[in-house]
Amino acid sequence: MPPMPTEKLPTYGGQAVLEGVMMRGVQTMAIAVRAPDQQIILHSQPLDAQRRGRLMRIPFVRGLVGLWDALALGWKSLSFSASIASGEQVKFEGPLAWVTMAISLTLGVGLFFLAPAALSQLVERVLGINPWFGSLLEGLVRLGLIAGYMWLIGFLPDIHRLFGYHGAEHKTINAFEAGAELTPASVVRFPLEHPRCGTAFLLTVVVFSILLFALLGPMPVWARLLTRVLLIPVVAGLAFEYLRFTARHITNPLVKLLVVPNLALQRLTTREPDARMLEVAIAAFNAMREKENVTVA
Repeated sequence: MPPMPTEKLPTYGGQAVLEGVMMRGVQTMAIAVRAPDQQIILHSQPLDAQRRGRLMRIPFVRGLVGLWDALALGWKSLSFSASIASGEQVKFEGPLAWVTMAISLTLGVGLFFLAPAALSQLVERVLGINPWFGSLLEGLVRLGLIAGYMWLIGFLPDIHRLFGYHGAEHKTINAFEAGAELTPASVVRFPLEHPRCGTAFLLTVVVFSILLFALLGPMPVWARLLTRVLLIPVVAGLAFEYLRFTARHITNPLVKLLVVPNLALQRLTTREPDARMLEVAIAAFNAMREKENVTVA
């Protein structure tokens, strides 16, 4: 039976993985991956206790905890999906996983935070523009780099398919939240976009970074670069709370207007899934829901 309109639904999320989808519930996660023999392989496990702990009830702090949890869970999910999709045992954990994650985060911070800050600082000095406009330029460069990166990698065949599974994940959650039947024929009718998407999080981080960094005023280049790194947790916490608020009030006309840019940016990281992708996403969601109900019971 579909949930009644007044029922408060759990906040479910997910992630596209190689030839599959990971669905994350309140207490459990489940992954479904299409194997080379075309079977759907399922795996589920309880989530870390910290997701249900006190930290997840503290505003701003819960955003950082949730982000770290999502990164760790994402690496594990990708490792599992790579093993299934390739037909080989892939162990992406332990020191290798931590080193790879550290390198990826360092490159991401350098490219999307430090490079725009250094460029805008140079432009401010050469052209003598106001630091506020310099912060605006910094944010626009940061947004351009993020959007350009996502647009370019979308041309890679494997990433193109990954974006298809991303679309299947969104459509499945949208269908559930609308109380619709979870079948490929039903789910395909729902939107590709979802207000809690990680792509929306990136755009929100950029917008809040413009506002926050502009308040700091002019400073030496070394101080500018240092603040960009140190304030990432602050910006991320603000972005998380904003997305949480808009997702809970998505029926409000003003909120609908505010989330239009976030939803539009998701077109870069989602593709229309085929029926087989939808089958995988639905299988992951149903497996997660089944384990959630058993755990709660």
